[in-house]
Amino acid sequence: MEPKQPDRRMKLLRRTPEQKAAAERRRLDPLMRALKVLHSATPHDSMRPEDLERERRAQEVLGRLAAPMQGLSWDAFDLEGTPAAWVRPDRGHDRRRAVLYCHGGGYTSGNLGYSRPLAAKLSNVTGWEVLSCEYRLALEHPFPAAVEDAVKAWDYLMYLGYGARDIVVAGDSAGGNLALVLCLRLREMGRRLPGRLVLLSPWTDMTASGKSYTERSDLDPMLTMDYIRAVRQAYARDADLSSPLLSPLFGDFTGFPPTLIQVGTNEILYSDSVRLRDRLRAHQVPCRLEVWNDVWHVFQMFPIRKATLAMESIGRFLLEEF
Repeated sequence: MEPKQPDRRMKLLRRTPEQKAAAERRRLDPLMRALKVLHSATPHDSMRPEDLERERRAQEVLGRLAAPMQGLSWDAFDLEGTPAAWVRPDRGHDRRRAVLYCHGGGYTSGNLGYSRPLAAKLSNVTGWEVLSCEYRLALEHPFPAAVEDAVKAWDYLMYLGYGARDIVVAGDSAGGNLALVLCLRLREMGRRLPGRLVLLSPWTDMTASGKSYTERSDLDPMLTMDYIRAVRQAYARDADLSSPLLSPLFGDFTGFPPTLIQVGTNEILYSDSVRLRDRLRAHQVPCRLEVWNDVWHVFQMFPIRKATLAMESIGRFLLEEF
């Protein structure tokens, strides 16, 4: 009688961490190459109105298709002229805390549909309600329109009776920029800041002075310097890019809340996260930087294992005591 072949699942379970990491890299490499081809085949850095509109429509559809909405509800509403939506767990949940989520898109694209995947994941890992708003975009509405809309969303949460410390402000890419700028603006106004910040691949330096903008350009399947130049010109026009309200990396972070930053090794914005971590710590702000190997800009949005692990880490961070 032939010897019984080992069960494939048992083989997978017996793999070492190094073997698992190597298998994950082999699986991700073709995906990263495909992403690079996809982005290079479309006018990603075009600021022509027709191209922006096409990109925004595609993001709306993609977000609706990709969002893991099982066990969650999506309640859209009008927030004084700004489209907004709540993601709420269907199960019993803590109604005393909430997340204000700022979507990415280079301040020129992104919308409620595009915000759905990460808003849903944030609600799933926290058990809290998540508010997203479709802030105004450039070219039509340059700086400071997005900041004004973020303050409006914050004011709405205050009107509902949330305490500032009961709110987490989260953002990815340009949304991470907006989350930081919102906090700077609130402090300018003499108001209390949120309890925590969660920043996913945040765009913190519009001057693009970090080394990763050149050193990691060949690794990044999502962003290019042409894209960075195009969106910052659309949003900031001829403003001083070193202003903390555009490049929050150069701001004063005194009194900022505990912050979690996640970034992938394969992105040109890598330096933006590392330098932000250093700046926050220099201002005595509790800050954790998580560097995720072999992944790209805002990888948390994608249906991959590392995205799941990263979101679980966010959930743990928000439940920790500081």
